[in-house]
Amino acid sequence: MQKEKAKPAYLSTYWGEQVAERECKSDVLCEYPRPFMVRDTWQCLNGLWEYAFLDKKEVPAQAEGEILVPFSPETNLSGVGKQLLPGQFLWYKKQVQLSQEIKAIYQNGGRLLLHFGAVDQRCEVFVNSKFAGSHFGGYLPFSLDITELVREVGCEAVCAADCQNEAGAGRAVACLKEDTFEITLFVEDVSDSSYHSVGKQTLKPGGMYYQATSGIWQTVWLEAVPGAYIKDITWETGYDKKTVQPLVEIVPDKGKSLSDYTLRVTFLKGEYEMAEWQADEEQILCLPEFIPWCPENPYLYEVKVELLEKNMDSALEEPDRKDPAVTSDRGDMMQVCDVVQSYFAMRKCSIGTDEKGIRRIFLNNRPYMQVGLLDQGYWPESMYTAPSDEALRYDIEKMKDLGFNMLRKHIKVEPERWYYHCDRMGMLVWQDMINGGRKNKGWYVTYLATVFQILGIRASDKHKYLLSRQDKAGREAYVAELKELMALMKKHPSVVCIVPFNEGWGQFETKRMAELVKRECPDIIVDAASGWYDQGCGDLKSIHWYFFKFKYKKEKERALALTEFGGYVQRIEGHTLHDKEYGYKIFKSKEELEKAYEDLMAEVILPAVADGVSATVYTQVSDVEEEINGLLTYDRKVLKIDAGLLRKWNGRLLKTVAEKVEK
Repeated sequence: MQKEKAKPAYLSTYWGEQVAERECKSDVLCEYPRPFMVRDTWQCLNGLWEYAFLDKKEVPAQAEGEILVPFSPETNLSGVGKQLLPGQFLWYKKQVQLSQEIKAIYQNGGRLLLHFGAVDQRCEVFVNSKFAGSHFGGYLPFSLDITELVREVGCEAVCAADCQNEAGAGRAVACLKEDTFEITLFVEDVSDSSYHSVGKQTLKPGGMYYQATSGIWQTVWLEAVPGAYIKDITWETGYDKKTVQPLVEIVPDKGKSLSDYTLRVTFLKGEYEMAEWQADEEQILCLPEFIPWCPENPYLYEVKVELLEKNMDSALEEPDRKDPAVTSDRGDMMQVCDVVQSYFAMRKCSIGTDEKGIRRIFLNNRPYMQVGLLDQGYWPESMYTAPSDEALRYDIEKMKDLGFNMLRKHIKVEPERWYYHCDRMGMLVWQDMINGGRKNKGWYVTYLATVFQILGIRASDKHKYLLSRQDKAGREAYVAELKELMALMKKHPSVVCIVPFNEGWGQFETKRMAELVKRECPDIIVDAASGWYDQGCGDLKSIHWYFFKFKYKKEKERALALTEFGGYVQRIEGHTLHDKEYGYKIFKSKEELEKAYEDLMAEVILPAVADGVSATVYTQVSDVEEEINGLLTYDRKVLKIDAGLLRKWNGRLLKTVAEKVEK
């Protein structure tokens, strides 16, 4: 099969230029990848890996070259510039040398976990040529326990006596032939040629659809954990009840059960007393005088979570064991097995009725105007992957500085650090589920949908063929991935809305999906069908408006939200990736663009907010490929509309709702 070469990006951000100029590539995007649950001992595996494009799944005789992970091979920063096509395989290989810290934990009975932020679309992972696991779906993180795969063959037979002598009864030491092991991956990506989750990727980019990416596109990292460890944490907050329930998933050591362990939570800022409970029981913490989280004061409760071993009869006989001994609140001697740092926040997003009888979005039980932007999260030199953590933060910081308080992350899931930055900086997030299904039928989900909206016709979501959801396997995969997405998003207080479907793309059983979101995430709102094909469910009547006169009807139960509008275009020469341009209204100068924006805000948006619209989402943060309707150019070097003008109108929108509350 002929291998097509992707058009190389000739546009770059400042951060991309810095990465390209580095002589050493081993520290690219090596900030801690999971700030929600932090351990001290980890190892970043980003950097140069070997790669090859293959027509069949077999280890190649030699690599084609080196690829800079975690950038997709289609990108400029990867150093490759090739498109992975359906029917092909992308092969990766890396030799990993363990750090001394990780090696010490591993050889003291610990485990090795291999983490991938995201790999697009299907991958199989091998460690030392042994199968470690597989994953399907290109947007969510996954982890593999590779403890047994890095042992030297025959270690148990040869070293059993020494292992027992060194580690004590029941704690075998892991032996490494050397301090290195090998990771290989086989990746497939059918992109938009099937029904899988794909977002805005396409093999034939143009307009509002962008070039397909593939392979590893988020951080790869290694973590050493004890034999008994904390696998996951979720903080179930009860804003009205003034409580938080820690849901801690534990992996016990061999031969142990949850009843052998105790959990301890310590507030690192000293807001509340330490809490301790048996690991097989539930615990609800009371927070009588908590500090609410909001964009103006994004207060995070920082906590330390410890896993303690209850029965220490054998452990206390191990003089070389480095785990500290502690005393429980019952006076028992215990051993610290695992320690992680985490955080949570107290906030609630819901729908309520204001003093005028208007249904509005509430934050922390008060009407709260959400002024946002559509955020695609693409970069000219690296597409899905921000070139650096500074770049990842930039869009959030810049939009907050301009007076926006919300970003609608459009049909893409970002690395966990992006949500962490929103948590700590106070940026509200609406998270889209990744669309899938067969090719969109544009005549139905775009043109005819616009006519339906004008005529006030509510089309059904039961037409699976017209909405490109005829594959049962695709619908089942969507539900599974939606559940995974919610489990990840509910960890982040910044995420206040989930959007299951956008403009009918792969839409099906809308009511059931909305109910699923509300059941799993009761303290957020759900925009069940953003734009077209509203089914009367969810928390919002969600409107997309780019053409014709803006019309809407007030809802009795749901709030009104203008979830896409604007899309005004101005080409800035020298800052675009393509000659073609796509958008909804074209302006030749900054003066024309700014006047049109002011007219739009004064004549349409501000009156609509006063009348009941509770959220606005302007299209969009930045230009992307041919779609040049961003406030920022694609390279983030030019802001097209004066910052003061944007702040003025955002302030007026916020003040309109705030004044209603004060009255």
